[in-house]
Amino acid sequence: MTRHTAFIGLGSNLDEPHGQLQRAFAEIGKLPDTRLLAQSSLYRSAPLGFADQPDFVNAVAKIETTLAPQALLQALLQIEHRHGRERTFRNAPRTLDLDVLLYDNLQLHEHGLTIPHPQMHMRAFVLQPLLEIAPECEIPGISSAAQALCGCHGQKLKKL
Repeated sequence: MTRHTAFIGLGSNLDEPHGQLQRAFAEIGKLPDTRLLAQSSLYRSAPLGFADQPDFVNAVAKIETTLAPQALLQALLQIEHRHGRERTFRNAPRTLDLDVLLYDNLQLHEHGLTIPHPQMHMRAFVLQPLLEIAPECEIPGISSAAQALCGCHGQKLKKL
C-alpha cells in the first residue's frame, strides 16, 4: 500500500475549543492505516466571514496515511459528526472543522473536495501552524506556504 503525507486543518470555536482540537488530534491518529506525524501548537484567531461569533482555535496536523483523498475526507467528516458539528450556514460557529489541506503534491478538484484547500493560501490561521510543523511546505500550483503567509496582512493570530 502506498503511504501518503497529508496535512489537516483543525478549527473550533464552540464547546471548549481547546479540548475539541486535542480530542480531534487523537482521533485523527486512530484513523485506519493512518499515523499522526506532527501537530502544531494551537492558535487563536478572529472569525472570517461571519464576524458575530467567538474567536476560533486552530491547528494543523501532519499525517501519513494509505487512505485515498475521498476516504480521508469521509473519515474526517465522521469525526466532525461525533463532535456535534452542524452545518447551519457558511462560516457559522462550529464545534469542529476538519479540512484536508494538502495530500502529497496532489492537485484535485472533485465534488466536495479540492486539494490544495482552495482558501488555505489566504488564511494565516492555516499557514502559520502549517509552517510551524512543515517550514519548507509548498502549496502545489500556488507558492510556498511562507510566501503565501506574507500576503495575509492584518490577520492576527495568537499562539496559545
